[in-house]
Amino acid sequence: MAGSTTNSTPDLIDGEFSKYRSPLVSRYASPEMAYNFSELKKFSTWRKLWLYLAKAQQMLGLHITDEQLSEMERNLSNIDFERAALEEKKCRHDVMAHVHTFAACCPKAASIIHLGATSAYVGDNTDLMVMRDGFDILLPKLARCVQRLAVFADQHKELPCLAYTHLQPAQLTTVGKRACLWISDLLMDLNNLKRARDDLRFRGVKGTTGTQASFMSLFEGHPDKVDILDKLVTEMSGFQRSYIVTG
Repeated sequence: MAGSTTNSTPDLIDGEFSKYRSPLVSRYASPEMAYNFSELKKFSTWRKLWLYLAKAQQMLGLHITDEQLSEMERNLSNIDFERAALEEKKCRHDVMAHVHTFAACCPKAASIIHLGATSAYVGDNTDLMVMRDGFDILLPKLARCVQRLAVFADQHKELPCLAYTHLQPAQLTTVGKRACLWISDLLMDLNNLKRARDDLRFRGVKGTTGTQASFMSLFEGHPDKVDILDKLVTEMSGFQRSYIVTG
């Protein structure tokens, strides 16, 4: 019909094609690395951090029951994302939206979820845990690559090939020697990644502005308990060290 237009894009496209996708994930990421940076990993880690906090608070004398902790533990991955989205529309706060969503499936533990904590407790600490777990996925793969190249270099250590300098043919070398150049670079990468992984520290339990004031209030002004709380949660989360000062 004259003057009519055809919309080639459907009004509604369901599934993965309706949202932005990056080739860094769809083309290059392994399944385990893609999961490591997923929403499910992020928000289930938030729940683990709330559980660790509650466990440590119970150990230090706050009135938190085993029943409450068990309820939280049973629901670490039971995340209602639709409910969380609705909660966020109401409160305009992603952390509080997930506090309410977690509380909905843990009614007995609702009063102790996020007790004394701030958004940075789950947000920053989760980022650090995801970074650490990403390194732990990457490092063994890089080490395997180095090992396989080492086998290749040994197998071809006497196979001659032409080497270049300034992009010009120069002298003979061997395929094995060329492979050793790649191995050398990868070993430097491996050491740099391992150092970055080992240098990671946990934010820990520091409160809203890093003063730990909310936890001092919870423990009635006992700084030793606040220090132990920080240490316990840091260790439960798989870190040996936390930052001394945070904002």
